Amino acid sequence: MAHLTAESRQRINDIAARYPEKRSALLPALYVAQEQDGIVTDEAIIDIAELLEATPAYVKGVASFYTMYYRYSVGKYILQVCGTLSCELCGSGQLVNHLEERLGIKEGETTPDGRFTFETVECLGACGGAPVMLLGDKYYEKLTIKQLDAIIDDLRFKPASDHPEPPQLVPFEDKPAGAKST
Repeated sequence: MAHLTAESRQRINDIAARYPEKRSALLPALYVAQEQDGIVTDEAIIDIAELLEATPAYVKGVASFYTMYYRYSVGKYILQVCGTLSCELCGSGQLVNHLEERLGIKEGETTPDGRFTFETVECLGACGGAPVMLLGDKYYEKLTIKQLDAIIDDLRFKPASDHPEPPQLVPFEDKPAGAKST
């Protein structure tokens, strides 16, 4: 795996300069690392720790706490099924079982073609629409197995060119909010 590039290091330094404490820039720094390699590598964790004057253990702890940072390769489409109580009572467990069977992978794995990763996550904040799945930035509420199959078929069997790219990480703006463009 790769260390942070000079460009990524500079972006992180520029972001950190806006904060009274460098460590406060940790979340956007992790985004920069993930934008660079698609995942947050061990080498990037060490580099971020050095740049932000933190320990690698602290940086790794934060990176592993938040679900939006990936420490492993993921598929083009990430299916996130809510696993909290409201969704579980409304059938999210059956959705998870169906995804494992349909995709031939276990929760947290990626299909061999690199198209799908699925994971269970804690509360997606749509309890009234349980069970809920998040795909990119789109919520699927009151999701049934039939609807789930249609989503998978649509993403699996159409050429990739027929699909817009899934939402990517929004690049961290290198100027403060409200700053005027020059």
